[in-house]
This record gives sequence, structure tokens and C-alpha cells, in this order.
Amino acid sequence: MPRKTIADYLVYDTPQRLAHAAAEVFAKYAADGVAARGVARIAISGGSTPKRMLALLAEEPFRSQIDWERLRLYWVDERCVPADHADSNYRMTREQLLSKVPFAEENVFRMEGELNPEDAASRYEATLRNSFRLEGAEAPAFDLVLLGMGDDGHTASIFPNTSAIDAMGTLVAANHVPQKDSWRITLTWPVINHGRRVVFLVEGQAKAEVLREVLLGGYDPDRLPAQLIRPENGQIGLLLDAEAARRLPKSGKHGDAETGTLELTR
Repeated sequence: MPRKTIADYLVYDTPQRLAHAAAEVFAKYAADGVAARGVARIAISGGSTPKRMLALLAEEPFRSQIDWERLRLYWVDERCVPADHADSNYRMTREQLLSKVPFAEENVFRMEGELNPEDAASRYEATLRNSFRLEGAEAPAFDLVLLGMGDDGHTASIFPNTSAIDAMGTLVAANHVPQKDSWRITLTWPVINHGRRVVFLVEGQAKAEVLREVLLGGYDPDRLPAQLIRPENGQIGLLLDAEAARRLPKSGKHGDAETGTLELTR
């Protein structure tokens, strides 16, 4: 039988409202993880929306809502650059959030982009196995995985027609991206799909058509790798701004957001 996934989305009229909604989601699943298991493990991505979200998390009311001592922070992907490089996802997070809240260094699990890509991927896989205490073929179950999506249909650092699309036997992959003439380190899509909650943050008019294709078009993950994200729990959340969502059907309202639901089949 085809596998079905329910995609629920909330559409906000501005990128700032979208970022605020993302901060609320972050705080909620951080609290849920602590309540259920004593710690919360969250994997984040780079990009403009996460940057605004991180800045909000460092301010009230979110700063006081989050139990920073029990939060474990991971990355979905990283560019192969040093930690202090302007393109580093870790650097952005450090500047926007980590330097402003009481976060213990031992609870921050960054990808080492300064290393050889294969070594960096191998070391991050070991980090995941050790910090989650995994054995054998087990995959980590993040309390929340926050993803972006490019206007080419990529997510994490799983780009169209690259080797990471076929990386199923590892937790972390070194992925050469010819389109960017660079290497990236990325969680593999089976790991992302094992997350307890997976949420896309997408904004901008340039994403509208590809988002429609990812959600409503034929299944073609080599061309649209974001279609690989079909969580095992059968649910995807999407937080969108009005420009990104302009090609999607809306069916209702939730607070200050328009809502929609789609059933995805592959």
C-alpha cells in the first residue's frame, strides 16, 4: 500500500509572524521533551527564518520558558567551513542564541565543518550514537527537527541529484553539491523521518512553485529531495509565510494564521 502522510500547514502574513510561530513550536517541543524524558533534543537548520527564530528565543517571553540546562541542541546540516566562518550555521546560532542564554557547551553538538567532509560526517554519527546511546541500526529520535526548503526543492543538505538522496545506511552523510561547488554535512533523510516532530519553515515568493510541486506534484525525489521527508509518525508540520503559500489551498483559520491540510502519498 502507498504510504500516506498528513501535511498540516499554518500560513502567516509576514516573515516575522512566521518566525514567532517557529519560536513557539521550539519552546513547546523543548518543554514536551523535558516533561517526557528529562531532556529535549532538537535539531535545527540554517537560513533567514531560523535566524529570526533564534533571536526571538533569546528574548522574553521565550528565554524564561525554556529549560536551557535540559536542552540538547543539534544541527540538521552544516557547510564545510570553520565554526567562525560567516557561512557557518553554528556561528549564526552562536551569535543569535547561544551567546545570550545560559547554555552549557557540553549540550551543544555541532557538526565540525572545518574537517574533511567524510571525517566530519563519521564523527557526527559517533556523536549521535553516543549522546542518544544508540546501538546497531538504531536511529536517533529528535523531539523536534526544524527544516528549511530551497527553491530547488532541497532540504537539509540533500540537494537534487546528489548522493545523499541514496544515503540510507548511515545517520550522517558527507554530500558533494555540484550546484554549489561545495561539500556539506547532513543528517540523512531516514534520520529526519524518525523525528518525533518534523516541521518545515518556508518563506518567500521564490519558494511558492516548488513548494506546490513538493506537496501536490508527482513523487520525484531525485529532482525534489524534500519529498523524501515522510515522517514515520505520518505527520509533517509546515510554517509558511503568505508568499510561499500562495499556490496552496487554504481551508480555515487558526488564530492569526490561515490553515490547510494535504494528504501526501508516495
